[in-house]
Amino acid sequence: MAEDHTKVIGPDLVQGIAFADLPDGGKLVGHCGNEQVLLVRRGAEIFAVGATCTHYGGPLVNGLVVEDTVRCPWHHACFDLHTGEALRTPAFSPLACWSVEQRDDQIFVGEKRKRTAPKPRDGGSGPVPEKIVIVGGGAAGFAAAEKLRREHYQGSIVMLSNDEAPPVDRPNLSKDYLAGKAPEDWIPLRGESFYSKNNIDLRLNANVARIDVRSREVVLADGTSTPYDKLLLATGAEPVRLTIPGADQSNVHALRSFADCKAIIERATAAHIAVVIGASFIGLEAAAALRSRKIEVHVVAPDKRPMERVLGPQMGDFIRTIHEENGVVFHLQDTASSIDGKKVKLSSGGTLAADFVVAGIGVRPRIGLAEKAGLILDRGVLVNAFLETSAPDIFAAGDIARWPDPHSGENIRVEHWVVAERQGQAAALNMLGHREKFEAVPFFWSQHYDVPINYVGHAERWEEIAVDGDIAAKDCLLRFKREGRTLAVASIFRDVESLEAEVEMERQMTS
Repeated sequence: MAEDHTKVIGPDLVQGIAFADLPDGGKLVGHCGNEQVLLVRRGAEIFAVGATCTHYGGPLVNGLVVEDTVRCPWHHACFDLHTGEALRTPAFSPLACWSVEQRDDQIFVGEKRKRTAPKPRDGGSGPVPEKIVIVGGGAAGFAAAEKLRREHYQGSIVMLSNDEAPPVDRPNLSKDYLAGKAPEDWIPLRGESFYSKNNIDLRLNANVARIDVRSREVVLADGTSTPYDKLLLATGAEPVRLTIPGADQSNVHALRSFADCKAIIERATAAHIAVVIGASFIGLEAAAALRSRKIEVHVVAPDKRPMERVLGPQMGDFIRTIHEENGVVFHLQDTASSIDGKKVKLSSGGTLAADFVVAGIGVRPRIGLAEKAGLILDRGVLVNAFLETSAPDIFAAGDIARWPDPHSGENIRVEHWVVAERQGQAAALNMLGHREKFEAVPFFWSQHYDVPINYVGHAERWEEIAVDGDIAAKDCLLRFKREGRTLAVASIFRDVESLEAEVEMERQMTS
C-alpha cells in the first residue's frame, strides 16, 4: 500500500528550479521542507500539488496529466491540479497545493495553500430532498454519503448497513491485510468520527425488510421505519455459498466482509494447509495472501485455466504459472464434492487435506429488496443513465445496478470496487437534481504477489486479443476487440498506457 516518504527526493523547490527544466506538459518531483511536491506545467501555468495519491500512495509523477487534472498510475484516481480535489475514486481525500511564483526564468514554490472546501456546483433541478436514505454500507453507499456532504448537502442522511463494521476498504481484505502486510487501521474507509462529524446517521446491523414505495419508507426487520425523499439502493453482492456436504463446517469460510477476513486470519495463525475452492479473482488473491503466511495452498476449480473467461487463455496460463512459482498447487477441471472435517473430497476421486477452506466461487447481486419493491430487474436492478430505477426517487448503484454503458452500447452490470464508488458519487449528484449521466469507463485491479493487473473497459465477449509486449516478462498490454473495436484493455506494468486507454475510451464516447 502506501510507501514510506520520510526521505525526500528531487530538488529543493523553495530554492527554485530553472523554468527550462520543466518542459510544457512535463512533471517533476521535488520537495518543500520534508514534503514531496509534484510540479506540473501546462503552457505558461505551473501547478504544485502533493506528489503521492491519497488512496494508496501511488507516485503521481508516473501518472498521466489530462487537461488540468492528474491521474494516478496505480488505480486511476484523478485530482484537480488547481484545487487538489479528488475528482474520481478510489481517492476521496484531496492533494495538498502550494503557491507557485515565476521570476527571472526560475520557478519557486512558496507556502502550502490553506485547504478550502470545494465550491457548491450550480443548483440542480427540482427541490432539494430533505431526507436521503442509503441502503448498504459498501463502496457505493459510502461514496454517496461522502459525496453528498462534500456537495454541501445539509439534509438528513441515514445509512442502513447490515454489516457489523463501518464501511471498509474491501479490496484490501483479499490482498495486503489478509497477507499480514497492512495494519488494521488502514481498513476502515473513514474513522468512526467521520460519520458523527458529518452528521451521517450510520446504523450498523440494520436489516431492511422491505421498501414501501407508496408511503416512501424503508421498513426494517424490527418493525421500525425510516422515511425518505430520495433512496439509494446499494445492497451490493453476497458470496455464492457452497452447497456440498460439509460446507456448513466452522472451518469453511467465505471472504466478503471484514469479519470474514478476520476469521480467516485467525484460522490461518495455527494452520499449515488450506484449500481454496474457485479460481476467481477473490479466490486467487486469497491464495496469494495465504502463501505470504507460509501456508500450503491448493486451488480447486472447474476451469481449464484460471480467469480465462475474463482475461483470455494467455493471461490465464500466466496467472497459473505465477501462482505455481509461488507454491500454489492447482486441481483444475475438478470440483469439491464434500468436506469432512479436515478432508476435502474431489469429484475426480482424490482427497485433499485442509486445516480450513476458503470458498471463492463468485458472488450474486442482492436484489431481494428491489424485487419485493416491484422494481424492474434484468439480472440486476435496471437503471437509466442517471442511475434511476423504475420507481420514482429510487436510485441504484454498485454491484446490483445494470446500466446503459455508452462505450460498449450495452446494458452491463459489473462487480468492480471503483465502479461502485463512482456510481455512488454519481447517484449522490443525481439525487440532488444535477442530472449527470454515469459515463465512467469501468476499471478494476487485481494483485498476485508482486504482479498488479489493471483492467479498463468491459468485454463480456471478444473476437480477438491483441497482445503488445511479453506477458511472461510481466510487461504487456492486451486489447480485447470485437468487430475491430477495443472494448477493454488489461495490462501489467504498463500504467501510463492503461491510463491512455481509459482516456481514449472516454473520448470515443463523446465523439
